[in-house]
Amino acid sequence: MKTIAIIAGLSLAGLLAGSANAQLITHKDLSLPTAVTMAQTALQTCKAQGYSVSANVLGRSGEVIVAMRGDDTGPHTLENSFKKAWTSRAQRAPSVNFANTLKDNPTAGARSLSNMVPAQGALPIMVGNDVIGAIGVSGAPGGDKDEACAKSGIEKVAADLK
Repeated sequence: MKTIAIIAGLSLAGLLAGSANAQLITHKDLSLPTAVTMAQTALQTCKAQGYSVSANVLGRSGEVIVAMRGDDTGPHTLENSFKKAWTSRAQRAPSVNFANTLKDNPTAGARSLSNMVPAQGALPIMVGNDVIGAIGVSGAPGGDKDEACAKSGIEKVAADLK
């Protein structure tokens, strides 16, 4: 009887192990060269408009892939561009959406989370409907201008985001 129980247990373990392999997730991630291109393009776009900015490109899990502080930027811009990008990645939406949510609901629970900032200037990086990261920009006179520079970074590599 003990032998049958051991065989049954091993069979069940084999089935579970087999089904675990079938549940692996396959996804695309940002490469370093793509992230660098995005950040450089965002900085160059803003600089061409007369704005000194910093940019952060985050990966799928919110990890920093690239952080670039532009020449003549304020000391806060690198941290702020990170927080904008983090907010966008966490919310899977432009960071301005979080800012607008807080206008309607200033006590929203997400406001108290680390690294969330209610400011415009970051966009999610998408492959189809999958959010694979975010880019945040800070330093231009207005979040709309930061967001436009972030958008230029995404557009520069759009062909690679498929």
